[in-house]
Amino acid sequence: MHRSIHTSIHPSIHPSIHPSIHTYIHTYIHTYIHTYIHTYIHTYIHTYIRTYVHTYIRTYVHTYIRTYVHTYIRTYVHTYIHTHTHTYIHTYIHTYIHTYIHTYIHTYIHTYIHTYIHTYIHTYIHTYIHTYIHTYIHTYIHTLHTYIHTYIHTYIHTYIHTYIHTYIHTYIHTYIHTYIHTYIHTYIHTYIHTYIHTYIHTYIHTCIHTYIHTYITYMHTCIHTTQNEHFK
Repeated sequence: MHRSIHTSIHPSIHPSIHPSIHTYIHTYIHTYIHTYIHTYIHTYIHTYIRTYVHTYIRTYVHTYIRTYVHTYIRTYVHTYIHTHTHTYIHTYIHTYIHTYIHTYIHTYIHTYIHTYIHTYIHTYIHTYIHTYIHTYIHTYIHTLHTYIHTYIHTYIHTYIHTYIHTYIHTYIHTYIHTYIHTYIHTYIHTYIHTYIHTYIHTYIHTCIHTYIHTYITYMHTCIHTTQNEHFK
């Protein structure tokens, strides 16, 4: 008896419930997922990435680099080098030369010559002074002055300027530009795009599809359970 009832009722109930639910799930859920989620991902996320990230990188980072770094280098480094180095050279070297050498020569040598030489060997020293000392002092001092002016000025102007203009400018232009253009662009294009394409697509395709299949399985189970309970 039980079997005959089940056989007579089942064909009339199952075809009416099962296709309806099945159609509803496939139509509504799939339409919702494909329309809303895909539209959301492709419209919002892609628009967001292209608009915000690209605008941010191009506007902020480029503006920052060009404005701040270039202004900083040109203002600070040039001002510092030209002001500090030149001030140092002119103040320290000139003060040192004029104060120490002149004081030393005028005070010590003159005192030594006038006191010791004139007193001790007036005749010999006069001959010695006029011959050797004057020649030596004039040659040595002039050579020293020439050496100082040549060496210091050549060294400062050649080395410092060459170093500053070559190293600093090369370093700034090479490192900053290379770093910004290589690292930032690589980071943006690699990380953001990889993240979006990998994570979002993986998440959507895995999670949503899993959800749909789970939900459909659940609905199938519910339908069959309901039918079985009803048949009992």
